[in-house]
Amino acid sequence: MVAQAIDALSYALEDERRALASNDAEALLDANRAKLSALQVLEGNPPPPESHQRLRELMDLNRANGNLLARRQREVRWALRHLGRTETASGYARDGRLSSVASGRALGIG
Repeated sequence: MVAQAIDALSYALEDERRALASNDAEALLDANRAKLSALQVLEGNPPPPESHQRLRELMDLNRANGNLLARRQREVRWALRHLGRTETASGYARDGRLSSVASGRALGIG
């Protein structure tokens, strides 16, 4: 069961990488669901020590996918900003509550 979950996680991370590289949002969602499913199995069944090295490799792949995803998000935000779309920036206020600020830009006079 654990070995199958590790294999499923590996396949999901590879699918996620392909989806990010090809800008395929639907495939990215599918890969993310598969990844979360495999991780849930692993949370309930701790892997044996002999699989820890492979899990570290998968962790590195997951981190690389996260970096690629962050880059894609920056590219989309940049494009939307230059197209004049309103963007909501969120963060935490001084009191610890989540706050957001909307900003927009007009591209012409209408």
